[in-house]
Formats: sequence, structure tokens, C-alpha cells
Amino acid sequence: MDTNAGKLARWLKMLGYDTLFINDVDDNELIAIGLNDKRVLLTKDTQIMLQRVVTSGRLKAVLIEDDNPKDQLRQVARMIKIDQERKFTRCLECNKLLVPKSKDEVQELVPAYVFKTQSQYFQCPVCQRIYWRGTHWQRMNKEMEALMGAEV
Repeated sequence: MDTNAGKLARWLKMLGYDTLFINDVDDNELIAIGLNDKRVLLTKDTQIMLQRVVTSGRLKAVLIEDDNPKDQLRQVARMIKIDQERKFTRCLECNKLLVPKSKDEVQELVPAYVFKTQSQYFQCPVCQRIYWRGTHWQRMNKEMEALMGAEV
């Protein structure tokens, strides 16, 4: 994903999709990463779309049409079937799959109020960030559902 689609990257991570966002990368390097990792390139750069590797179909690329991240997400959702089971399964920072943790395992890692009110926890195996389904999660989930309707 190129630098013009950073907020879209965060939405896709929330939806559980393996999303790589790199700031300050030139087109050739971005294309090389896409090819090497077998990724779909989401871009607003019309010049990338004209590259032979894209026009030949060797690298799948999608031209993101809108500047609004929510509209960008709607565009991507029209292209793929959103898998409900994937939502909130990736770290929003590291993009790694989250690992379920027991309440006892996180007792010293979360605020006391969170420990008292939450029973389900997840942790990033890389950055060690802890996630739970509190009010922030509920707001994000509600916003996603409003954005996507029945699609998410």
C-alpha cells in the first residue's frame, strides 16, 4: 500500500487483512515488495497502474479512486468479500496475528478497571500490545458496521 492510503491500511488491519504500509518508498521498491510478497497493491498513483508489471497482470494493483479513507474502504470492500471472522485479529501497529491470552496472563499488564470488566484478551506476539473488547473496540466495530452495512 502506498503513502496515499495510510488510513485505509489501518481499516484493513482492523478487518483482519495482512496489510503492509510503507512510508517514503519509491514506485520501483513498492512494486518489488508487491511481487516478492505476492501482495495486492492498493495505490492512488496512476503512474504505477501504467507499469508493465501491472498491465500484464503479473502484479495485481488497484487504483484507489477517492481521497476519503471511508470511501476507499467501501471501494475495497466491493472488490473482496469481507470475512467476519477476521475482524480484530491483527495488531493495529505490527500487523501480526493476535494471540488469545487468559485473564490471569494479563493481570499485571492491563489497568485494574479493565481487568475487572473484561474477560477476553489478545496480545501481539511482536510488540506485546494487549487488546480487549472494551468501549474503544465497540466504537470501532459500530463504525465499521455503519460504514459497510451488511458487508462486515
